Amino acid sequence: IPMIIGAEMDPQIKGILLLINTVGGDVEAGLAISELIASVTKPTVSIVLGGGHSIGTALPVSAQYSFITPTGTMTIHPIRTTGFVIGVPQTFRHFQKMQERITNFIVMNSNVDKEALLKYMYETDEIANDVGTVLNAQEVVDIGLIDEIGGFSCAMNKLRSLIEEHEKETSEGNKP
Repeated sequence: IPMIIGAEMDPQIKGILLLINTVGGDVEAGLAISELIASVTKPTVSIVLGGGHSIGTALPVSAQYSFITPTGTMTIHPIRTTGFVIGVPQTFRHFQKMQERITNFIVMNSNVDKEALLKYMYETDEIANDVGTVLNAQEVVDIGLIDEIGGFSCAMNKLRSLIEEHEKETSEGNKP
């Protein structure tokens, strides 16, 4: 988070490239980073290298434009936890609210249809002993989760293009 804030505040930094390779992790931290990236004013491009699983689905869609490598995959599933859980209705409601936050963020920051996302999320016969779906690069592009299949050079070219557009808009906006 401090690095993203620093990049936003540094006038020498013209854009941000996010390299995503994660099995997931802390939902609150992942969503906080994703929300921060989505609110940056500088051009942002992400690329999923290898995998963008679990909360790693929110990270790449937070950028203005997203790529996934040809062999990349993403796992979509409902939130889960390990360790001690208090089995009361309030705990279930907490999980529901957290899932709604993540789902709404992904839908707002990508071109994926909410019903399609939920279908993949709650699929029961895709992953052994679990709920969810592993999607390959073409599938995540087809459903609108990620914008395009491409490698590092594609992502850098797109970032450079977005920086040029941003600088042009900024210079035109500063003219009297």
